Amino acid sequence: MSVKSFFAALTRHPLSLTGTAIATAAAILFLFLFSLDALGLHGHPYIGILSYLIVPALFVLGLVLIPIGLRRARKRHGAAAPLPVIDFNLEATRNRFLVFLALTVVNVVIVALATYKAVEVMDTTAFCGEACHSVMAPEHTAFQRGAHASTRCVDCHIGPGAGWFVKSKLSGSWQVVSVALNLYPTPIPTPVHSLRPARETCEQCHWPQKFVGDRLRVITKYDDDEASTERKTVLLMRVGGLVGRASQGIHWHVDPSHTIRYRSDASRETIYEVEMTDLRGGEVVRWYADGAEEGGAEATTGIWRTMDCVDCHNRPSHTFRPPAVEIDEAIATARIARDLPYVRREGMKLITADYADREAARLAIRDGLTRFYVDEYPEVAADRAADIDAAATALFEGWAGNVFPGMKVSWGTYPNHIGHEQAPGCFRCHDDAHSTPEGKAISQDCETCHSILAMEEVEPEILATLSP
Repeated sequence: MSVKSFFAALTRHPLSLTGTAIATAAAILFLFLFSLDALGLHGHPYIGILSYLIVPALFVLGLVLIPIGLRRARKRHGAAAPLPVIDFNLEATRNRFLVFLALTVVNVVIVALATYKAVEVMDTTAFCGEACHSVMAPEHTAFQRGAHASTRCVDCHIGPGAGWFVKSKLSGSWQVVSVALNLYPTPIPTPVHSLRPARETCEQCHWPQKFVGDRLRVITKYDDDEASTERKTVLLMRVGGLVGRASQGIHWHVDPSHTIRYRSDASRETIYEVEMTDLRGGEVVRWYADGAEEGGAEATTGIWRTMDCVDCHNRPSHTFRPPAVEIDEAIATARIARDLPYVRREGMKLITADYADREAARLAIRDGLTRFYVDEYPEVAADRAADIDAAATALFEGWAGNVFPGMKVSWGTYPNHIGHEQAPGCFRCHDDAHSTPEGKAISQDCETCHSILAMEEVEPEILATLSP
């Protein structure tokens, strides 16, 4: 059979003809899109999905249809149709083999490129956060505003190694089905039970055992009075770490010389029992919440977990803030002019109200703030319209970064366990209510984690002392 007759054979059956057309068109489209990507024209994440998932899948489908069509074409000649004779002494056979080899190389190159680029695309933050935009909008928005915005999602949610890569892709397949069939819950629950242990992800960059020592922290807040009076709290945080062979401070919890486990409800908000095992001496100490002691009604309730970084840093990359924090930060960074009368008080009222969607919130916040100054401070409304407009924009941005009505995400939906102001946090264990059978409690003493150098003072003396 000549090369010409080989290609003619591809058109003898509708399936092989269809497969040839699909494979050829998909190959041309793939090479075109790949060239655009290589030139830096990346576009929307959906372009990546089209280029490296959908088009390659069509290409492979076309390749599969070709032999099926050829086989059916052979059956038309009857069961006794002769099989091809491979004799490389014949020029026609050599030519046919060379054509087959060239096409195979092209097919392998296209499939290999598509596979590599598909994995690369699926590992991008844009794919994770924007491909399923309405579903992932809350987490993606919080991520972009967080401390790890320059880190890829897969570095924390998957980490190194093939095992978790395969597991994540299998989980992602079900997530695609859930989104397509509208099977996902609202709000999306925090995936606390499916996260990889922090020692295999967080600790690839962070080293909690390293001695950090004490760190000074200044917290700025504003009153709801006319002047939005500024107040500062100054804390000396006892972060700690390892000092020689001993550990101290907050990072004592991850000291490698002992293991801490706890038994809690599924949300990890209510902790029934805490267990510490000394790995050097073998001693085991247990603290029980009221009613959860051995033999109590809650003695067997809950799920056991070994404590690691994310038990406190549960929102390291997707931090949702309380409304007061959003406004105070906007005032501190001058996005809201503090000398606008009662701007903090009115701002709190506006961003904590209920709105149907983003556009309704934007209009209501802007109109509400403007109306307040027109009614109560007409001169301010006339002279400082630009400042009022800027304040309204900052208020809306704070609301839009934390509230997503379509996903039923509102203020406080996702609590942060760092500290104990936004949520119970540290007080889930350090509440003086978890005690050993002998009566020794896990202390709630403030000095355990920090020293308070100033508490909501207008002009803290400690800051004046530290100022150059």
